[in-house]
Amino acid sequence: MTKILRTISELRAWRNGLPAGTRLGLVPTMGALHAGHISLMELARTHCDAVIASIFVNPLQFGPQEDLARYPRPIEKDIAMLEAAGVDALFLPEHTEVYPADNSTYVVEEAVSLPLCGALRPGHFRGVATVVLKLFNLTQPHFAFFGQKDAQQCAVIERMVRDLNVPVEIVRGAIVREADGLAMSSRNVYLEPAQRAAAPLLYQSLLATSEAYKAGERDASKLEAIGRALLAREPGIEVQYWEVRDRRSLALLETVGDDGCLLALAAFLGKTRLIDNLTFGA
Repeated sequence: MTKILRTISELRAWRNGLPAGTRLGLVPTMGALHAGHISLMELARTHCDAVIASIFVNPLQFGPQEDLARYPRPIEKDIAMLEAAGVDALFLPEHTEVYPADNSTYVVEEAVSLPLCGALRPGHFRGVATVVLKLFNLTQPHFAFFGQKDAQQCAVIERMVRDLNVPVEIVRGAIVREADGLAMSSRNVYLEPAQRAAAPLLYQSLLATSEAYKAGERDASKLEAIGRALLAREPGIEVQYWEVRDRRSLALLETVGDDGCLLALAAFLGKTRLIDNLTFGA
């Protein structure tokens, strides 16, 4: 049975009760779990003696016009999935347990958080970094597991851990996709049938660009144009960004070297915003 911990005092008592030498893995989530989340739980099992997940829909990382109120919260289903995955404990706090009413301390990363989603969602990564550092402080894990689908989030957390000397090893889990290539996301449930039918084009645009790279194309602007051109065929897809970036620093590239790059995109299908990416190279 997965032990449900709703308060910080319960969490700390559980953490302190683990046997000495236990290697603990943390999988932070916002719930509405799917196979991508479960793959992270399974990955954590291969690294750790005990695994704790968290479910907390973090208000700090939502903008004023974003979907905080309607974000899916199927908590009973989520708990059943965690139990089936063999997760030892779940931290399931209320908002007031995480943020005191007069909370005034935040974590701000000022380099890899700035482009891509950071440019379009002001304050988003401040919210991410703040809640993740709080979870690290509360659970004191040896490892923490994050999905590659949120590649920029991974980069921000890795930079925060490095810069602030947080004793946690960050492990990225591979993107889990539907049979047609659509990256699994809690927001996929918002897609209407026509939008869901068009959504696999996001991944197809990444694959087409990857094939051009394999064929010898190294000009970043030409690679980007290939991906954008494919999505332009579908009027129901509104591209926010489609960019060729350095895999580590997320800097824009003019030329892609043999060590490869990150292809990153964000797009709206109706009111639903989806992101995807593909990393390739040595």
